[in-house]
Amino acid sequence: MLNINNKHQFHQYITRNPQICGGEPIVHGTRVTIRTLLASLADGDSVAEILEDYPTVSEDAIWAIIAFAATSAQEDLTLMPRSTLIL
Repeated sequence: MLNINNKHQFHQYITRNPQICGGEPIVHGTRVTIRTLLASLADGDSVAEILEDYPTVSEDAIWAIIAFAATSAQEDLTLMPRSTLIL
């Protein structure tokens, strides 16, 4: 299984080519976009369901996409400090 603590490991599963899917990030060797798989996860699909729906995508690729999204969110989002509730 993919070690998601190694943030560079997910790059082997994700590629971008301007001539495939308009340059959107895709799973390497497929035409399945990262956005499509993340939307499936957000809709509540399990990894097993995604593997069934997209047989060209490996389980390691799905975990790599999750790691990619988590790393991207960590690097791109500035979280507001938690407000203190005063009663």
